[in-house]
Amino acid sequence: MKQSPMKALLCGAMFLWGHWATGQDIKVEVGKTEIALNEQFQIIVTVNNAQVNDYSGFPEIGGFTKQGIGSSTATNIINGNMTVAQSIIQNYRAKKEGSYILPGFSVTVNGKSYRGAGATIRVGPARSYSDPFDDFFNAPAEEATDFINVKEDAFFAITTNKNEVFRGESFNMTIAFYISNRNQAILDFYEVGQQLADILKKVKPANCWEENFGIDEITPDNVVFGGKTYRQYKVYQATFYPLNNETVVIPPANFKMLKYKVARTQSFFGQNYAKDFRTFTSKAKTVRVKPLPDHPLRDQVAVGNFKLEEQPLNTRANTGQSFSYQFTVTGDGNLTSVNEPKLTKSREFDFYPPNVKQQVNRSNGVVYGSKQFNYMLIPKEPGQFDLNKYFEWVYFNLRENRYDTLRPRAKAFVQGESLAGKDISDNDEGGFYDQIGRQSNQLVSANRMEVLKLLGNLALLVIIAATAFVAFYKGRGKGKTA
Repeated sequence: MKQSPMKALLCGAMFLWGHWATGQDIKVEVGKTEIALNEQFQIIVTVNNAQVNDYSGFPEIGGFTKQGIGSSTATNIINGNMTVAQSIIQNYRAKKEGSYILPGFSVTVNGKSYRGAGATIRVGPARSYSDPFDDFFNAPAEEATDFINVKEDAFFAITTNKNEVFRGESFNMTIAFYISNRNQAILDFYEVGQQLADILKKVKPANCWEENFGIDEITPDNVVFGGKTYRQYKVYQATFYPLNNETVVIPPANFKMLKYKVARTQSFFGQNYAKDFRTFTSKAKTVRVKPLPDHPLRDQVAVGNFKLEEQPLNTRANTGQSFSYQFTVTGDGNLTSVNEPKLTKSREFDFYPPNVKQQVNRSNGVVYGSKQFNYMLIPKEPGQFDLNKYFEWVYFNLRENRYDTLRPRAKAFVQGESLAGKDISDNDEGGFYDQIGRQSNQLVSANRMEVLKLLGNLALLVIIAATAFVAFYKGRGKGKTA
């Protein structure tokens, strides 16, 4: 075997996910440089108007360990044109307190290198991290000459964080491999990308909207089951939102791992490991989906925990002059299902369709973000107006388990003359009898060019008819002669 079990295990696996867009604009940034013990340092690659085919080269930082990669997607719709920006976020955790230097570095995206500025990073109290793979390679040698099959203390599972949800309510699905801290067997990942693709074809619910967390590097997290500590290696995590009331059924799935048998007697020159395979099977899982309570908008509302952010809160304007108003829904829920606020038409304002901007963030198992509706208003009447008379947004509040409505607090202070009916009065020239006294009794000849055009067309028709008539009678005369 050319590659040792340790080297194969440390290699892990990468999964690359792309997002649709057009064009290309890429920048590399560093996050907050003064962090507390429970915070992470981040390097952020933002890709505007481009499809991510591959990326690599996030730097190692002395005194830090990599803690996996998150992603964020922002969608803008302006005048009907959509743009998508994706952020790829590499997280780091400090091993101990102190000041650290990150030199300038490069990250490769879609085959091209992009430069990132260095930084000085200051961290809080110390916290050490043990090597997550130590237990794999400390299995004691036994006095024998043959290979032995060490019993593994590990399992494969597909889990959800909820067993029951409302239609439209989120639940997380995680696919992961778990290894006990007491495990003595030597295990390694095997063709994770291909296995995951086959598993997802089988288990991914078809009746749900998916927000994928885009795991592209297998890194361990410590979890506890029944008082026993395991290292969790996530290979897939996503948030799903049921689109109907059908129960989500997740069938069992198989996951194959490399497992190495160990020689009873370790030899410096001999073969101390024998490669084998071990297949692990997850348990079936179901998530019951409950219908929303009766409501006229039950099939249209978003479900989640939302609040309204708006600006400006106070606007001063003149009649006939436009001003903008931003109605922004923020919180956790399926932002793609967030429709425009209900708009009440009035004689006081003209409203124009909004530009829409959507920001979706996926991090630490939570999907959250905002959807902004930017309206243009033209006041037609002077006075003070509460915008809650014209805008409202209904949703199902998961904290209260009831329907709720977001209404503006903003006010518009309008001055100027009333423009109500102005469009009609400007074009109204009075009734028929009002016009009699204003009209001239002189006969007006038609436009000369139009008359000539008409006469020319008539002459052409006469010529065509005459030609057809002559041809017809000549034909008859030849027939009689014969």
